[in-house]
Amino acid sequence: MRLVFAGTPAAAVPTLHALAADHEIVGVVTRPDAPLGRKRVLTPSPVASAAEQLGLPVIRTARLDEDATARITALDADLGVIVAYGGIVREPLLSAPPHGWINLHFSLLPAWRGAAPVQRALIAGDAELGVSIFQLVPALDAGDVFAMRAVPLPDGATAEVALGVLAADGAELTREVVAGISAGTASAAPQVGEPTLAPKLTLADGLLDFTQSTSTVFARYRGVTPEPGAHSTLDGARLKILAASPASDAPALEPGELQGTKSSVLIGTADGALEVTRVQPAGKGAMNAADWWRGLHAERTVRVGA
Repeated sequence: MRLVFAGTPAAAVPTLHALAADHEIVGVVTRPDAPLGRKRVLTPSPVASAAEQLGLPVIRTARLDEDATARITALDADLGVIVAYGGIVREPLLSAPPHGWINLHFSLLPAWRGAAPVQRALIAGDAELGVSIFQLVPALDAGDVFAMRAVPLPDGATAEVALGVLAADGAELTREVVAGISAGTASAAPQVGEPTLAPKLTLADGLLDFTQSTSTVFARYRGVTPEPGAHSTLDGARLKILAASPASDAPALEPGELQGTKSSVLIGTADGALEVTRVQPAGKGAMNAADWWRGLHAERTVRVGA
């Protein structure tokens, strides 16, 4: 089949590669190059880079406006496939391909419709994450589902790790669905259950509340790592928490109280402690948490979040 593919981040790249192996990709739609790093170097999106390596034509656009719609429609694709493009497909573009558009979404729909499904699922402490491929409709992530699959994740996986696993598994599932659409054997069914929403995360979502249980604090850490980043405050300054896990056999600490060890820093929670191995204090680079603690020369009880 002739496909048009829309996506932007690294999580969309496995699907682009999988589909390019089986079908003719007549165009790749992605967000414009963006300034990255301290020097703000203009950098192509991961999907743009992958498309160029595959020799595929690329349309860079921040929104699917009238001009972008005309350019994409002119590609005469049979089906559109979208994976985390970062924009909304509206009519008449939605109905331009004969088979419409399908979307790979990183949740078990109707759970976590929206921009940050993996992050929100981890923060909520969901025991099971997965992927869904559905028919794109005007309503947010509400179309009929062609396929859905729960995906096992490594213990303690952060959002970054989880998304990488889901992206690989979702690419193969999308490949199967597109093959079924091409063969005329694919069918989709309405979503079942009460929807939950997954709005985009803000910096405030990364704030850890150590008056909560260890499992709740760790769930939030997983969901906001690496973006927008887990953090607390110490003496009024933000302290980024880059690597952490639940502590075992921790001493009794008050919520937010810090205690250094040879290789880490313990932070008390409502029922235990979080073991932190890497931090980034305000105005400094990332460093080993134990080294940071020794540099504090603390002779007082130190608490974060106070």
